[in-house]
Parts: sequence; structure tokens; C-alpha cells
Amino acid sequence: MIVNWPRVALFFFLFCGATANAQTLALVGGSVYASPEATAIPDAVVVTSGGTITAIGRHSEVQIPADARVIDCTGKTIVAGFWNSHVHFTQEPWRNAANAPVASLEEHMRTMLTKWGFTTVWDLGSDPRDTLALRRRISANEVAGPNIFLAGSIFPKGGHPVYLPAELQLPEAATPDEATRMARGYMGMGLDGVKLFTGAYMGDKPVVNMDVATAKAAVDVAHAQGRPVFAHPQNKIGVDTVIAAGVDILAHTAPGQPTTAEQLVQFKSQGTALIPTLALFTTVVLDPGMGARLVESGVSQLKAFSDNGGVVLFGTDVGFTKLYDTTLEFELMHRALSERQVLASLTTNPAQYFKVAKKGRVEKGFDADLVVLDGDPLADVHNLAKVAYTLRAGGIIYQKP
Repeated sequence: MIVNWPRVALFFFLFCGATANAQTLALVGGSVYASPEATAIPDAVVVTSGGTITAIGRHSEVQIPADARVIDCTGKTIVAGFWNSHVHFTQEPWRNAANAPVASLEEHMRTMLTKWGFTTVWDLGSDPRDTLALRRRISANEVAGPNIFLAGSIFPKGGHPVYLPAELQLPEAATPDEATRMARGYMGMGLDGVKLFTGAYMGDKPVVNMDVATAKAAVDVAHAQGRPVFAHPQNKIGVDTVIAAGVDILAHTAPGQPTTAEQLVQFKSQGTALIPTLALFTTVVLDPGMGARLVESGVSQLKAFSDNGGVVLFGTDVGFTKLYDTTLEFELMHRALSERQVLASLTTNPAQYFKVAKKGRVEKGFDADLVVLDGDPLADVHNLAKVAYTLRAGGIIYQKP
């Protein structure tokens, strides 16, 4: 089901458009890719003011405001701010985010997100009390960080994954009515979407799947309010439930479960997007050989999905994993995608998929969410992880020491 997201776009305008720094900046001398498809603009100038890109062009064509702070970007490349569409604010540094010291929050934010160019993220499962508080502090420019979207999780009855602490009280839905109540509760809290565990991994026991009626009940609530639904599928039954229930985004590939031709047709017709999280599978098994096989299966699924015209969104599951460095994810995605396609998964794809008109491109009038890279990402995909500056709404939220 393809959904119009008017409320999501409104949220971006009201809460994520806050100017991180009102200072006028001029990024001077670098090459600029206005979009993944564009030809680079050499020796360029990008001027930002009031959280917006106010000018872009060759150095000889752009007048630099007298009051601008000039940042020399010679030898560097400027692209739109990156989205990470699968993160978790569940680690210890995020506890009591409403009152935690700014310095400790920003230190972990740099380690986990801003150092890697992320200016917008989707949190797919955390304690909303902490993450909502963190979002408020970022929006008030009290803490330097990315725009945050939150999705509330719903698990199938008896589907407490073995990799989550047993003492956690997880929201499990046994019936469509329970799923409806949970989804409505999340919407009432101000969350921006729902994540369904259509398949829960139980170790040496069979996967516990969510039935289609329960999944669809949550989807219907979210879609009625113009909100997206993500899913953790785990196995073929979980993937089929995603399709039957009208879920919007696969939060992972499902390694070991080859995508069928029928599934690809349904993904395309329903506008389903995919977050591969390929590097995740190098961290969850002890046997390197098994990890390599899971990765290759995920790469194969990603290639089939992309070749079929599906929308790919970048995501790492960071917060659940401690693999903060994005280099490996880019390398693995590049086995299935071109450099331009990987850059699109970080920029234009999520901006277009979530219908945020002023993000994802480096153009006049767009939000000044920018990444300055030490190298050309279209010459070498590894350069996407070599971040010199991260800017959200024209404010510097990360600068390489």
C-alpha cells in the first residue's frame, strides 16, 4: 500500500526544521553533488543561512556574504545530509536523556551518528520517554544531533527474541484488537510510525510469526494517520505477512530466505522499501563462515530487490550493534549497487519516500542538511564514511578533529 505522509511532512516542518545554528556559513572550494545523479560542480560555494541553502554554484558565480563564516572545503566533496533509517537509542548513554549532561549525550552522538554524516534518523525501537526527551533537546538546539523519528514496536505473542534481555517487558499483541490499541497508543504519544516483528528469532526454537490479521490491524491505524510501518521479517512467513498486511518498509533483509519472483512483484506494486543492514550479519554469529553466507544471501536479496526497481533505504541497526563505522555497510552494499545508488539510499531515496520535499538534495531553498567528505564518494564508495563536517539546518553538529 502506497501511503501519502502529510503528517510526517508536517512533523518535519514543525519539529525537525529548527535551526541548529543561525550563523551564515559559506562552504568554499569543494566539489558538490547536488544529487546522486548530478555531475559534480567543481570549485563550488554553498551558502547557508537560517537553516536553508541560500546559494550554490561555482566560486566565480556566487557572492559570499560579508558576515559568513567561511569553511575551506578545497579537495573535499559536499553532498546532502545522510539518513540512517534503522537506529536504536537503547544504550546506556541515552538513559534519562531529559536530564543527562549535554557533554555525555553529544559525545555518544558523535560516536554513533554525527561522525558518520547522519542528519536524520529513524529510531525503530527504544524507550520513547528517553528518545522523545532527546528529540526535544535536539530541536531546542540544546544538544547537537540529527532529526529523530520514532517508531513504536509490536511483537507477536510469545515472540520475545532471544537476543533481547529476558527482563525486558516487550509489547506483545496476541489479537488484532491488542495491536490496534498499541498502535493507537504510540500515535497518541507522538511517535511517527510503527515497527512490527512479523518474525521473532527464538534461537534453537522455531521463529514466532505474527499473524496477518494482527499485523494489518496495526498497519491500518498507522496508515489512517499517514504514518509508515516497518517490519522485522526474519523468515519467508514474516516476509509474506509484510506483503499481506501492507507494511511499507522491510527493516532488514531476511538472509537464508531467497526472495521469490512473486514477492518481488508484490514489493514493486505495493511500493515496499528495503533497509538491507548487511553489516549486521557479521556481528550476530560467532562462526565467520556462517556470517559470510548470511551476508552473501543478503547481498543477493538486495540486488534482486534493487534490480526490480525497489526503493533502497540506508540503515545499520546501530544502537543494537556497536559497529558504528559505516565503511563495511557501504562496501557490502556496493556488491549489489553502484556508488550513485548507495548515495541515493542515504539522501534522495528517503527524502522522496517519506515525502520530505526540502531534504535529500543540495539545492537553493532546501534544508541546509549537508555532509562534507574528505573524498569523492562516486570515485570510491568508502569515502562516504570519511566525514569532515556534518551540518543539520546549517549548524555544525560534527567537525573532524
